[in-house]
Order: sequence, then C-alpha cells, then structure tokens
Amino acid sequence: MAKEKSVYVCSNCGQESPKWVGKCPSCGEWNTYVEEIVRKEPTGSRHSLSGMDRQKAKPIALCDIEADDEARIDMHDEELNRVLGGGLVPGSLVLIGGEPGIGKSTLVMQTALHIPEKRILYVSGEESARQLKLRADRLSACSSDCLIVCETSLEQIYVHIKNTQPDIVIIDSIQTISTESIESSPGSISQVRECSASILRFAKESHTPVLLIGHINKEGSIAGPKVLEHIVDTVLQFEGDQHYMYRILRSIKNRFGSTAELGIYEMRQDGLRQVSNPSELLLSQDHEGMSGVAIASTIEGARPFLIETQALVSSAVYGTPQRSATGFDTRRMNMLLAVLEKRVGFKLAQKDVFLNIAGGLRVNDPAIDLAVISAILSSNMDAAIEPEVCMAGEIGLSGEIRPVARIEQRIGEAEKLGFKRFLLPKYNLQGIDAKKIKIELIPVRKVEEAFRALFG
Repeated sequence: MAKEKSVYVCSNCGQESPKWVGKCPSCGEWNTYVEEIVRKEPTGSRHSLSGMDRQKAKPIALCDIEADDEARIDMHDEELNRVLGGGLVPGSLVLIGGEPGIGKSTLVMQTALHIPEKRILYVSGEESARQLKLRADRLSACSSDCLIVCETSLEQIYVHIKNTQPDIVIIDSIQTISTESIESSPGSISQVRECSASILRFAKESHTPVLLIGHINKEGSIAGPKVLEHIVDTVLQFEGDQHYMYRILRSIKNRFGSTAELGIYEMRQDGLRQVSNPSELLLSQDHEGMSGVAIASTIEGARPFLIETQALVSSAVYGTPQRSATGFDTRRMNMLLAVLEKRVGFKLAQKDVFLNIAGGLRVNDPAIDLAVISAILSSNMDAAIEPEVCMAGEIGLSGEIRPVARIEQRIGEAEKLGFKRFLLPKYNLQGIDAKKIKIELIPVRKVEEAFRALFG
C-alpha cells in the first residue's frame, strides 16, 4: 500500500520542506512554498513509464567515446533552425515558452505541417482536434504525416507513441500532462517535474526529439519549478507585444548551440512569416525633415539591424518634468540626460522627455546611447538629422563616446541599406579596413564632436 504525506515544495528551485517556510533556504526567494501531496510507492514497484528496457550504463574512457557530428533535423524554418543551432538534434528535449496568445501553438503547428518527410505526433492537452484542424486551415497547410491526439495522461501518451512510432513528438502543453504515480493535480510542481523527467528519459532512450510548450507566469518566467529549465536541453522564449506584429524567438539555454541567436517573425492572419531582414521593417521611410528621429545600428543576439529611435522634448506643463521611455531603460535615459546637462551644457531639467524605440522592440544594447541623445537634442532644437546618417556609440559619464563591439557588422548593415554616413567612436577605427568600406565613416571622441557633425 502506497503511503501518502504532505510536503511543501519551493516553486522556484524545487527544494522540499516538511513545513511551510516564508523564505526558501536554498534560493532565498520569499513566499514560494506550496503544499503538495506525495504518494510514496514501495521500493521496486516503480517502472519505466516509457515502457522501454533500460540498459545498465558502463564506465567508458573519455578518449574511447565517438563524438561524430549528428545529422540534425531540418525544421524547414530558417529562423527556427538558426535559434536551435542548425536544426533539431535527435533525442533532445526543447521547451518553448511564451505569454498566452503570443503564437506558440501557431509556431509549432506551422513547423509540424512543413516537415513532410518526418512522422510527427502532436499531443494536445488544451485544444480539441477540431480546433487544431481550424488552425491548420487558417495556416493553409495540411500533412498526412502529422498525427493529432488529444490526451493528458502520460501513460496513454506513451501508448500512442508506441503505436505510431513518430520521428518527432510535440506536447502542448507540459502543464496539462499528469502521471498516475503522482496524486497532485495537473500543473502542480510535482506533476510538471515528474512528467518532464520521464519525457526526458524517453527522449534519450528512444533518440526521439520532443518539443514541449510551456506557459509563463506573471513575472515572465516559465511556469512550474525552476528545475524544469534544468531538465530540458533547450529553452526558447517566444516574446513580443500583442499590439505589434513582430515576434522574437530567443534562446535562453541551448546545450547544442549558441544562446546569442534569435529569430524574428511577423504575425499575419495566415500564420507567422519569417523576417530575414528586420532592418527594412523597423525603419519608416518617411521621416525626412522630421526632428527627434535618429537611426541606430544595434546588435540583438548575433544579428545586426537598424532601429529608429524617436524622442519628443517639450516644456513641462506641470511642476515635475516627465521622463518616459518605451523599449529603453528609463534609468539609463535619465543618466544620459544628466550627462547632457552637466558635460555639454544643455538645460533639460524643466523639459518633458519622451523616448520610443519604433516597432515595439526592447533594446538593451548600450551602443544606441549616441542615437538616443541625438534624437533628444534634435527634438529639443527642432532640427532634423539627415536621413542618410546612422550611428553607434556608448556614452560615458564624462561625455566621452566609448567603443562598441562588432563595429564592422554594424557598419555593414548600414551600408547594405544605403546609408551614406556612419558616426562611430574614434577608438573603433583601429583594426577596420577602410578600403573595403564604401560608406563615409565619421569618427567622434566626445559628444560635442558628434553634435557638430550632425547639426553643424
């Protein structure tokens, strides 16, 4: 007879405690302990849920292990292949997280329908087969190799896998799956942890890749225990603003590739479209003669692209001036305003300053500092910046323009889009072959030099 007991589990790190505590002694988070009912089975009664005979492992010398490059599975999606590191590795466990309604299921369904040479089992725990058919019709795609099953029991899922022998398994979502060996309800910490560990064991033993879709909580992290992100091989975050059409697929963890890659999609009525050149979409072509607009060359992940920085400076109507930034760190904007006032002499203390990164993106690259202060001063003086000028540079507290990384990629992106002049830190000129660059380079050392180059 299995014994039952109640334990408290930290939802952040998975630490167990016999009683509730306010602060987790393992990770230091507050109010993360939740009660779970655990049923302990007698020793030897547990069996492999995947129904596979596990082979006993034997120690092998490191030099005797063959490390041939495995043939990755082509997902027929250049953006997804790039983020995964070149394709899907056989036997890997990939977790895709994102906000509700952002397009996780659409991305996975669209990918599954465009891999005709692979047999795919799509396990849905949230939607009915009719709902999935309606989504496939909206995507204008259909495949006889994509099998649909609506199931939430992990034991039954293994039965379907054994009967169909798929090449790829998709589970939507991991929070809806439960196993009979755990008494708690689906979505609880113990259920998510046990189901994920069992699915990982199945993926490694059968060499079958598994894609998991996971929800996120209000803090923006994957729902469930933090140990879930340690179990899987790859964690992909699908993010974006529902009011904008752009979606970004970002790699948070990847055991088979770089975490510096990201994929950009455009949400349409007929599905997600890959954006191979995001610079053209993020730049509006009609800002000539408008003040408060500067073009910055930024790098997100490993991809360079150009973004439009917009600023509006006006006299403060109320006693306290407003400082607002969309897509940029407000504290860093306040620091740049203090540098302008202290080092350059522009009086902005009694002005409202509003900053916006066009396209709904959030940029953390310090290289757009020069474009931010240029847009602010352009709006303050009501003087437009030439539309063929692009810039990159980090601003220091003493008003100097500090060098930025990967300047050649930034210059190449601006040159490809037809820009004629590029403002860059003077120190970055070292190591650049100016003969190969057709765009005019304007090296600047201080903020004053940059303003003279822009406004005369």
